[in-house]
Amino acid sequence: MPPHVPEQLCRTIETLYGSESGRILATLVRLLGDLELAEEAMHEAFAAAMESWPQTGIPDKPRPWLISTARFKAIDGMRRRARFDAAQTDLALYLETRINEATEEADEIEDDRLRLIFTCCHPALPPEGQIALTLREVCGLTTEEIARAFLVTPATLAQRIVRAKALIRDKAIPYQVPAPQELPERLNTVLQVIYLVFNEGYSTAAGAEVTRADLTGEAIRLGRLLTGLQPEPEIPHPEIIGLLALMLLQESRRAARTSPTGELILLENQDRSLWNREQIAEGVALVEKALKSRRFGPYTLQAAIAAVHAEAESTAVTDWRQIVALYNQLVRIQPSPVVHLNRAVAIAMRDGPEVGLAHIDAVLEHGELANYYLAHSARAELCRRLGRTAEARAAYEKALALTQQEPERQFLQARIRQLR
Repeated sequence: MPPHVPEQLCRTIETLYGSESGRILATLVRLLGDLELAEEAMHEAFAAAMESWPQTGIPDKPRPWLISTARFKAIDGMRRRARFDAAQTDLALYLETRINEATEEADEIEDDRLRLIFTCCHPALPPEGQIALTLREVCGLTTEEIARAFLVTPATLAQRIVRAKALIRDKAIPYQVPAPQELPERLNTVLQVIYLVFNEGYSTAAGAEVTRADLTGEAIRLGRLLTGLQPEPEIPHPEIIGLLALMLLQESRRAARTSPTGELILLENQDRSLWNREQIAEGVALVEKALKSRRFGPYTLQAAIAAVHAEAESTAVTDWRQIVALYNQLVRIQPSPVVHLNRAVAIAMRDGPEVGLAHIDAVLEHGELANYYLAHSARAELCRRLGRTAEARAAYEKALALTQQEPERQFLQARIRQLR
């Protein structure tokens, strides 16, 4: 913290950076036409806030102040460089004209962040670079958070981001939402990015909180924006509304997932009166709409599974046969280890823990989930129910060693204590 900035103000600016930097950057990319120039200008604007706001106070509308400051920082920088490079003079004049024209379009409907997502997810970029860059630039996740999501080192992840930025610059990738005829080929990565953002908010990789409502809310907002890309009377691509339904149904349980003091509460023990019925109703309606199309995919099937949970009065009366049937469809089109694991858990609820444990052990034998703490936690739970105490304790301890989320750690530690 800079010594001249009051602690409270410094925390406010840091919070503002976390919540607004993605929107500010996206708008600056539109105004400046260059991702790296926009990044540099945004950081200079936040530095200027640290210098200015202790004297002037926080503006009533901080985001416009930061955008305005950043764009003039960019122009000033171009003018300074123009003294040494005549070619920069025309660019500085171009930027100033572009910004003045752009600021008159105050009622512009298109969403800057959605445009930036499609830029970062351009097919000219490698898939891993598309997702990493979008999570970093659009959603404000740190390099460390993204690296944990990808199960790679921060250094590897940083290299992906640098390479992706270089390709955007070298190939002059446009900052725009694709035309309707181009949308299908561009959509899968965008949906994957939004889903990863939601998942990081729904169950944070590390820290003191189980959820981050800012990330889940942003993912849902972006999902809603995507539904408007394809005009009526055609319905949007089924997977767009399938993903939106999935996020709404999962988010509907947020208030019941932790106790007032922050302890994790499993699905079977949640107070279902706390579930958000409006989100459930909207999510179920979207699932039904998506399922009417024969073009639905994994997001719609996951949403259908979430809908079965959402409409059940308790775990005991949940239609586990239907859930297993839906997982059977899901593994045919998305046979990932995590999907197989979730199917094994559903089989355990339908056929008993011994049958489910055999399926989980078969998944773990392949080794791809060796460092996935939920796999070991699920195995531990089934061993506990079967009275295989030593195995349960060992699996819980393995899960504990693999998770960095504090509520999850406390839950696992409590389970281990109970077994002792």
